[in-house]
Amino acid sequence: MTSAPTETADIRRAPGLILAVLGLCGVVVALMQTLVIPIIPLLPHLLDSTPADTSWAVTATLLAGAVITPISGRLGDMFGKRRVMIGSLVSLVVGSVVCAIANSLMPIIVGRALQGAAVGAIPLGIAILRDVLPPKKVGGAMAVMSATLGVGAAIGMPIAAAIAQYADWHMLFVVSGVLGTVCIALTVLLIPESPVRRRGRFDLVGAMGLSLVLVTLLLPITKGGTWGWSSSLTLGLFAVSLVSLLGWGLYELRVTEPLVNLRVSARPQVLFTNFASVAVGFAMYGTSLAFPQLLMAPESTGYGFGLPMTIAGLVLAPGGLVMMALSPVSARISAWRGPRVTLMIGAVVIGAGYAMAYFTVSAVWQVMLAGMMVGAGIGLSYAAMPALIMGAVPVTQSAAANGLNSLMRSIGTSTSAAVVSVILAGMTVTVGTAVIPSLDAFRATFLVSIVASVVTLALAWLIPTRRRGSGPVDEQCSEESRRDRVEKVDEHVHG
Repeated sequence: MTSAPTETADIRRAPGLILAVLGLCGVVVALMQTLVIPIIPLLPHLLDSTPADTSWAVTATLLAGAVITPISGRLGDMFGKRRVMIGSLVSLVVGSVVCAIANSLMPIIVGRALQGAAVGAIPLGIAILRDVLPPKKVGGAMAVMSATLGVGAAIGMPIAAAIAQYADWHMLFVVSGVLGTVCIALTVLLIPESPVRRRGRFDLVGAMGLSLVLVTLLLPITKGGTWGWSSSLTLGLFAVSLVSLLGWGLYELRVTEPLVNLRVSARPQVLFTNFASVAVGFAMYGTSLAFPQLLMAPESTGYGFGLPMTIAGLVLAPGGLVMMALSPVSARISAWRGPRVTLMIGAVVIGAGYAMAYFTVSAVWQVMLAGMMVGAGIGLSYAAMPALIMGAVPVTQSAAANGLNSLMRSIGTSTSAAVVSVILAGMTVTVGTAVIPSLDAFRATFLVSIVASVVTLALAWLIPTRRRGSGPVDEQCSEESRRDRVEKVDEHVHG
């Protein structure tokens, strides 16, 4: 009868170590989002294919991540978050191996999809922190873990660009495979399994329905520029997505054990946080697409800086470091004034960063400073959202709820990628034989991102405030959580 308390005591003595391992896993998983960006222009030649076809190396990662994230969250709540997280990391390693030995397009697409499927490790890590750390450590730890999504994406480009420049392009995937293997080993050795589970039957129909909704939504968003926004294929897929969403929602409301608990998701604190996540994800992508192109634009344009991709990535890397550095600050603000206020502050800082970029981009250091400001706002916002979600859902649904929130961010970044790409491709100037975005195009993307930050601020303001000391969920859910905890400890002691 003493083994469970002893295990809990051991867990609580090493919160820093647990956070370090999970944070590393989060950064490595997020690196997959920007891993191939430096070699995208080279892929048609390397793989003997067309630019439209090789763009699937990015699209496959996005679609796989969007589909698997809410599913892995639900599986984590049911079968163990650590176990499913290890499975996510195994997917990353297998995908890396496939890409590392590939010399044609189809294996690259398959491998990139497997790498994208690993993104579910981040919301699973956040849920593990909630379950195994002492309560006073949870806020700051979740803030750091949430920031890894932005940090990995920010530092991924310069790292990947350097590897691609000085080594064979296959080394990108060798490095990602090694990093994934290290993460698996550390997780197996040092991360405890969460004692909180929600027993039940997996909603296979709901998972298939959600997958259909997401694929038919994100596919035309990411490929609409190539297919044509008014083409029958693009419009048809949007129509299928809408109809599928309605049918899936009705099914999820009727099933006993849904993949996504829509009644919990409809709570104002969860609903408006998820809507704000879409807006924050939209605002974030401006730094990933517009800033690098501005830095690499030829100096002869009068506004570009002519930097190579590796240097451009290094200029923007501090934005990712700022995200991580501000995570403890975010946790303190949330403890002092609540995560809603933290999210609102983050939205204001994001908007200020893009406003600076809109009015002042005459020197490299100004672009760097604007990127750092946007990164600071993203860090504050990303750190606040898990706290808002966790404060409104039962502990037995924490991984699934965080997975859905991560999905909302992905929808925001995907939509932003489509909108920003259309703006940059539609407003161009010709320099020699190159066609590049004009200064007005860059300013238009900054303006759109400012609007997204304003929308984030408005949605954050709509999130209801909670009385100090009030429980995170209604009495029924709290009782359910307590009962599941007791059952899990009893199973550990007597099993």
